[in-house]
Amino acid sequence: MPEITEHEVSQLVEPYVGRPAELIQALHRVQQALGHVPPVAQRVVARRLGVPLSQVRGVVTFYHFFRTQPVGRHIIRLCLGTACYVRGADRVLQALQEELGAELGGTSRDGLFTLEGVRCLGACGLAPVMTVDDAVYGRLTPGRAREILAEFRRG
Repeated sequence: MPEITEHEVSQLVEPYVGRPAELIQALHRVQQALGHVPPVAQRVVARRLGVPLSQVRGVVTFYHFFRTQPVGRHIIRLCLGTACYVRGADRVLQALQEELGAELGGTSRDGLFTLEGVRCLGACGLAPVMTVDDAVYGRLTPGRAREILAEFRRG
């Protein structure tokens, strides 16, 4: 993905210029357009809304919704809540990390997957469970998790 220019970010946040109370909305708009809020965008948002850069960075790092790095084409969310953990989510996590070459919060080398840990997916009866985009996969084993990744890679 090509670098975003300051001008492009400035256009995205135009509706919020001089309105510091609209910081979160401006950041949402940037992330919706770019998929993340890179440092250049944070600087432009701060300048255009008239807030300190430290405040923008504080909001971006405080709220888990905001991302500072690009994400993969597919988002994997592995439940690390109690029910999933006691049923082997730690082993599934290790297999996913090995397969992807990425830690929690990271993106695979091929840019296809971003791996996230969550506290609950509301499917405790299927533990351990993960989602890939909107699809739910339960009763996982390390081997089954690897198979699911292979299916997505095949397209």
